[in-house]
Amino acid sequence: MEFDGSEGWDGALDDLEKRRAVSRAMGGEERLAKHRAAGKLDARARVAHLLDPGSFLELGTLVGGEDAPADAIVMGSGRIDGRPVMVAAEDFTVKAGTISSAANAKRYRVADIAVTDRVPCIMVLEGAGFRAEGGRHTRTPTDLIAQARCSGRVPLVTAVLGASAGHGALVAPISDFTVMSPTGSIFTAGPPVVYESLGEQISKEDLGGPDVALASGLIHNLGADDAAALAMVRAYLSYFPSSAWNYPAHVEGGDDGPRSVAELLDVVPRNGRRVYDMRHVIDVVFDADSVFEVQPAFGTSVITALARLGGHPVAVVANQPLVLAGSVSADGAQKAAHFMEVADSFHLPIVFLADNPGVMPGSASEKQAILRAGARMYAAQARAQTPRFTVTLRKAYGFGSMVMGMIPFDGQSAVFTWPGATMGAMGAAAMSRARGSDVDEAEMLRAMELEASYNSASTFGGDELIDPRDTRNVLLHSLERALHRRQEAPTPVCRIGVTP
Repeated sequence: MEFDGSEGWDGALDDLEKRRAVSRAMGGEERLAKHRAAGKLDARARVAHLLDPGSFLELGTLVGGEDAPADAIVMGSGRIDGRPVMVAAEDFTVKAGTISSAANAKRYRVADIAVTDRVPCIMVLEGAGFRAEGGRHTRTPTDLIAQARCSGRVPLVTAVLGASAGHGALVAPISDFTVMSPTGSIFTAGPPVVYESLGEQISKEDLGGPDVALASGLIHNLGADDAAALAMVRAYLSYFPSSAWNYPAHVEGGDDGPRSVAELLDVVPRNGRRVYDMRHVIDVVFDADSVFEVQPAFGTSVITALARLGGHPVAVVANQPLVLAGSVSADGAQKAAHFMEVADSFHLPIVFLADNPGVMPGSASEKQAILRAGARMYAAQARAQTPRFTVTLRKAYGFGSMVMGMIPFDGQSAVFTWPGATMGAMGAAAMSRARGSDVDEAEMLRAMELEASYNSASTFGGDELIDPRDTRNVLLHSLERALHRRQEAPTPVCRIGVTP
């Protein structure tokens, strides 16, 4: 007797497909057309742009039923450059992307799986916060519990591609990296609530659009559109391991060998009072086309960038002489501290390129609590357990040298200085004014300043005084030596101490 294995299944499978089709239709063609007319991708198109083609496995497809397809959040797993990730994208075409108790459970679950399976978690935001549900609310753990557990364990990245308000927006400030599109905005409460609470009439752009979010430091980078922002997420993750239980992957081939960087003699003026763009130094020293700057529009006197050196991912923290002569501002220190903590969490070595006259002085800087911000930056680099390297190009004074990892014998893998680099409590000009020096004493202080690098070398104040043209090679040599410490399986970093 023959059996038809499909007997009785046709009806059930047809019903399943119909229900899935309702979910895939999202808010309907009219709402989707309006959404796209605003220059935005819909939630499912965003997921498709983010992930490798054909790699998405949706979870929770039928949550919300016909009344709220996918319950306004498309969630599941996929791959980026072949590596597994978890992703959730709010769907504004369904109930304005609001969060029900069931949708909250989906948000919790996507982060929970990411931590459990040790893969990155990506949130794509465009929603109006919690949804009024009346008596339908159930006691579901808040998604922030699971999202907070990602911190320091798996990369947590957020893209804000539309208006994001209230609870849904809270994942952004706890993320490692945030990116926004020009149509994005983010705030504690939207314009209607602000008007009702404070009588303030304001647009969503002026309340939390790109200009505001980038200036505040909440959002790190801006993409030209949805697709560009999502491409930034892919690029960012390429420098990181899937979790803190892995080391960053080495990239074979390309510009990964030793080479002289004689161009630096033309890029960096010998006169310490002349400015130059540190980005040119970074481009020359590290592997070609490997630099990804993080938060370029915030705290601009300090540059934070991901790069590769000899194919190895590294985190670069550099002073920018084009801005405030490279002084470490409060915003720059806060940016650098967060960046270093993320890098250390995922075992990326940190390279400091120092050229600053110190932390930023003045009443405006003091009102921004520069000492506390600088202390946070110092604490971040001092607690870092990943290999650290410092190169002082021309100068670094006082606390400005300490936050750039220049304290000798503080666990650095290598400390290098260019000849003629000036160091100390402060520069000769400032010291002369502070002491009320006459002309002869001022000249003496200036001469001592110019000899500082040789005096430091004579007392082993750093590991070596180097020819600037050898900068890449000595860093590469030192990095390859330092990576030999990776003789045991990596684990999440444990930090001890109260963050300033």
